Amino acid sequence: MKVIKITAIWCSACLIMNKIWNKVLEKKDIETVSLDLDFDSEKAEKYTPGDVLPVFIFIKDNKEVKRIVGEHSYEELLEVIENIGD
Repeated sequence: MKVIKITAIWCSACLIMNKIWNKVLEKKDIETVSLDLDFDSEKAEKYTPGDVLPVFIFIKDNKEVKRIVGEHSYEELLEVIENIGD
């Protein structure tokens, strides 16, 4: 599984979710590609992130299988990961 994480430096929800995502990564080994909407705009726009940040795009077998937007709890993220499976 791979996750494309789209955030912005000015986004307070993104800062909160960065901390939560790092906690997830302590438990799960997930390849993560982090993109900043301002600094990596061309790459980020390829994933059509929309207006609400952060965006976590879960990729399995080179296909998007789940997308979550905005703030979520540690438990919610783990549940999404468990439902997708390795």
